[in-house]
Amino acid sequence: MMTNPVLELRDITKSFGALTATNNLSLTVMPGEIHALIGPNGAGKTTLIQQIYGALKPDSGQVLLNGRDLTGLSVPARIRAGIGRSFQISNVLMDFTVLQNGIIAEHARLGQSFRFLQPAFSNPQLIDGAIAILDRVGLSSRADTMVSDLAHGERRMLELALAMAASPSLLLLDEPMAGAGPDDGQRMTEIIDGLRGDVAILLIEHDMDAVFRLADRLTVLVEGSVIAAGTVDEISTNQAVKTAYLGDED
Repeated sequence: MMTNPVLELRDITKSFGALTATNNLSLTVMPGEIHALIGPNGAGKTTLIQQIYGALKPDSGQVLLNGRDLTGLSVPARIRAGIGRSFQISNVLMDFTVLQNGIIAEHARLGQSFRFLQPAFSNPQLIDGAIAILDRVGLSSRADTMVSDLAHGERRMLELALAMAASPSLLLLDEPMAGAGPDDGQRMTEIIDGLRGDVAILLIEHDMDAVFRLADRLTVLVEGSVIAAGTVDEISTNQAVKTAYLGDED
């Protein structure tokens, strides 16, 4: 039986003046898989993520989520449709505690109004839901800590937890290891690995050790075009990829 992709990009093209940032690009992300998008700086990876998320509109092509065409939808509409994105600063409230951030995410997940936020912070049901959100990334012990006092890696983990709170069908991760030390990077890799099968993930990451450990499939971008796609073994032995990209990583 054929399985339909969670995300399908069809011939996505985006230009800025003479620069073609995304060139007739197509790819799929299948249910439960971790699909890595790699390529040198300036390859068009973040521009592509922005087109999936709705922050940028492609000049041509289609973005489909679970078979539904999202190409003309706004960012909020895409979030409601099931796209989650981690590592946006706006997802984390720096002047609140870790637990309060979790409560706000649980509040949103349940579709409740934010007009009476203060009582929500003492609501046992919301607190229990928030603790479950934090447990997923090992942050429940930091519940009473102000987010502004978290280490960089911990803040990234909180952002990931909040992105997962709404149970998206697709999670976009844009360089989750960036700026993290070795221990935090290892922990983040383990957390993302633990999400395999629960959610389809499109991952942009420069840490190739993490990519090769996590990715079920990879797509390689150079100057906005796909030059190769396949498994870790196929990509790591692909001469065109080595010449364009992986050779720089030795």
